[in-house]
Amino acid sequence: MSELAPNYALLDLVGAAGMMFFPRPDSSAPPPGASDLAIEVGADVTVNARFYAFDGTLPTVLYFHGNGEVAGDHDALAPLYRQAGANLFVAEFRGYGRSTGRPTVEHLVSDAHPVTAFFHAHLDGLGFNERRFVMGRSLGTHPALEVAANASERIRGLIVESGAGGLRRMLQRFGFDVQQGEGADLVEAHEAKIRSIQMPLLVIHGEWDELIPLQQAVELYEMLPHVERELLIIPGAGHNDLLWAGLQDYFGAIQRFVSR
Repeated sequence: MSELAPNYALLDLVGAAGMMFFPRPDSSAPPPGASDLAIEVGADVTVNARFYAFDGTLPTVLYFHGNGEVAGDHDALAPLYRQAGANLFVAEFRGYGRSTGRPTVEHLVSDAHPVTAFFHAHLDGLGFNERRFVMGRSLGTHPALEVAANASERIRGLIVESGAGGLRRMLQRFGFDVQQGEGADLVEAHEAKIRSIQMPLLVIHGEWDELIPLQQAVELYEMLPHVERELLIIPGAGHNDLLWAGLQDYFGAIQRFVSR
């Protein structure tokens, strides 16, 4: 567990949330076999999760989606996780889909704790397999890293897809000095948190990702030399077309990771 407490609220103070988040509503009904679950994360604030519960004997992936996405977007993808040998539990952010509240950088990270607690309690109540993993795609990398570092007791591994672990570029974009002062303190605490992760890691990234350059995924991978890890680069893929460019490789890697 990380000894430092990164102050992500600094980014909210300079208006980062208004530029970072692109929430949209979703009124879709879950498909047969799936269910929507309301998770209380604050006073009068709930986030929605859609649980694709295929088989209680299989591992389950707690999945934090990307920006502009909602849980219902995964209805067509969920059967691919079943084929890879896993149930899928997709958690939304505040203000996204059926969730209430307003998204902030601070809550993007801190809400991961009540979401993870609910995830375990719900699976335990159903008698599901104890093999559980956390996955973050793009923006969802940040809550996934928080779970892997600070709520890891029952999580067996971390998957990061099309994500960046570092904050240096983001902080510089919003005018922070990352060499001294509050910006430097946040970078130091955040990177210490990442380096504290002690679980297996799978990083999946597109070769030509136009939003989060491949080098940022490599930087995250290289921050964790002490864990069992794999870096899968999908040739020719950008940020949002990994499944089209490398479907077999993508789910082959996930299948190996959750079954080891």
